[in-house]
Amino acid sequence: MSKRVVIFIPSIEEGGVEKNLYIVSDYLIKKDLKIDILTCNYNKKKKLNKNVKFIGTKNSFWFNKNRKVKYLICLLYLFFYLLFNKSKKIVFAFQANIYAILISKLCLTTVITRSNSSPSGWSNNYFKKKFYSIVIRLANDVMVNSYQFKKEFKKLFNIDAKCILNPFDKSYFSYENKTIKKKGFKKLSIISIGRLTDQKDHLTLLKSAKLIDSKLNPRITIIGKGEKYNSLVNFIKKNKLNKIVKLIGYQQQPTEYLRDADIFILTSKYEGLPNVLLEAQYFKKYIISTNCPTGPKEILLNGKAGDLIKIGDYKKLSSLINQFPKRKKKILNMIKHGSKYFSRFDYRLNCEKYLAFVKNSF
Repeated sequence: MSKRVVIFIPSIEEGGVEKNLYIVSDYLIKKDLKIDILTCNYNKKKKLNKNVKFIGTKNSFWFNKNRKVKYLICLLYLFFYLLFNKSKKIVFAFQANIYAILISKLCLTTVITRSNSSPSGWSNNYFKKKFYSIVIRLANDVMVNSYQFKKEFKKLFNIDAKCILNPFDKSYFSYENKTIKKKGFKKLSIISIGRLTDQKDHLTLLKSAKLIDSKLNPRITIIGKGEKYNSLVNFIKKNKLNKIVKLIGYQQQPTEYLRDADIFILTSKYEGLPNVLLEAQYFKKYIISTNCPTGPKEILLNGKAGDLIKIGDYKKLSSLINQFPKRKKKILNMIKHGSKYFSRFDYRLNCEKYLAFVKNSF
């Protein structure tokens, strides 16, 4: 099959979107599709299938620029690529969907999109919502990654998006990886993984840390990097949390820390279908998550596979942490319930849906 798919993802970072990019692009190539990736992050080449063709700048100058700059550069590349390359192709937008749609349509090219994060973060802005609602309809097809997300899309934009859950590739998580050595003293190990941004709201976790019973000997590890790093460090210092909270930055193998944890916590204000929750569920961890739009409630089966709290409710979060020793039987049942239904994220099942989604657009 000589058809080409141009995956538009200007900024390849270190999150869930990128994990899906690696998994899906690899699967599509194995099914004889030709994959071009348009990005400013040529430095991520080694993480992708060797048969991926890179479009766009390969200059290291752009690797660490902010998203807006990368979007602009890649949109210019997309315009000229579509204008002068006449081979049969479709654009599959993973980022900057609206702008990718406009340029693709200007160049008379089929475009499909993948939305990965709930519009709750910006849909209260009337003009943004209206503009998005008009342009998204120009796409040839739209997909989202959770059923709650699909309902939200229908309610906000009256669009019947296709839902494909994130494919979970167990081969990424080899049990041969070296695990973190446990300390000699008994402690309650708590972990949170995610970019240090306002969306992830790690401040809620830090506020809860002040209320955790010291007898539990809590140790909170926050993995990730981002623009909120300094403000989080200042909060930790001001509230004398240095002994129990550690910010350890981005880690190439965060699952080494995840395996050692007793509790996994997600405090986001909005999400799509967060991969970190899938990973925590796969490793059979007790999960506490905000009931934010849209994915956590779905992954945690309405609270049957983990505890859900209101966004920003640090008091409830600390209360659940303090109750951990007394609720072990109930927590074990929640973990078992999550494992029972984990097959819905099956790698092959959901990758086949991606393949059908792409093929139907040619």
